[in-house]
Amino acid sequence: MPDLKHFPVGTDAETISKVLDEDGALILDNVISEDFIRELRRETDPYMDGTDNGVDDFTGRKTTRTGGLLMRSQRCRELIAHADILDYSNAFLAPYCERVQLHLTQIIRIRPGETVQPIHRDKWAWGKHLSHLEPQFNTIWALTDFTAENGATRVVSGSTKWPDDQHATPDQITQAEMKAGSVLIYSGSVFHSGGENRSAGDRIGINITYTLGWLRQEENQYLTCPPELAKTLPLELQEIAGYAMGQYALGYYTPPGQPGEHPEVVPPQYALGHAVAAGMTGDVETALGHESS
Repeated sequence: MPDLKHFPVGTDAETISKVLDEDGALILDNVISEDFIRELRRETDPYMDGTDNGVDDFTGRKTTRTGGLLMRSQRCRELIAHADILDYSNAFLAPYCERVQLHLTQIIRIRPGETVQPIHRDKWAWGKHLSHLEPQFNTIWALTDFTAENGATRVVSGSTKWPDDQHATPDQITQAEMKAGSVLIYSGSVFHSGGENRSAGDRIGINITYTLGWLRQEENQYLTCPPELAKTLPLELQEIAGYAMGQYALGYYTPPGQPGEHPEVVPPQYALGHAVAAGMTGDVETALGHESS
């Protein structure tokens, strides 16, 4: 079985994009520290511990999936806006969009006794209508060591160009074994799945994924992070969450109110209190003090 390539954080975006296009996945080693993981878990473990197991074989009957991380954890916000990850995401998805947005946030805990998840492509979230392009840049941040025994993510390296109905053989499947603090990066087109946990402990990772600005997000950020909460975030996170135009004329709205009370057509930033240029381009002229966290 082919091994996944490992790189240090800071590797240039062109190299990352090339490997993702060819292999579909890679690992960045030792990106966050033990102290960072400890703080992140202090913020998120109560939510994870309050999450029920899945109800079918795909979500995992011994797996918990905890979302809404944009507003639940400062450390998760730092991961979402990690400068290197955003650079890689923007470079990889640039051929298909003018803006990248947050697709989902989810802590995935695979508990002892969990069986293998069915092999799939994440871009099937939109059905099988996007076979002609790459819609996703995905990350799984390891909060525990990922091992073959505890359910490290299974990846079919080199499967990005396969037809949707092709099946992987056991010798084509590898596992993303990595130390806590490392990151698995993979595309929406690579075949993969969660692994079987044959160990006595949990395998815990944070799945943070990004998609094209003109596609609907899997995790509805506007309900998870409505305007009254989004106002408290830095401008960069507001826009990553989707409070920005997807491209020209995509995502504007007409504010409710009395005749002449508001501009007729504004971009989403207007809902967060930003002064904006009227029209469908949605360029922010002046931010009103919401840039600091």
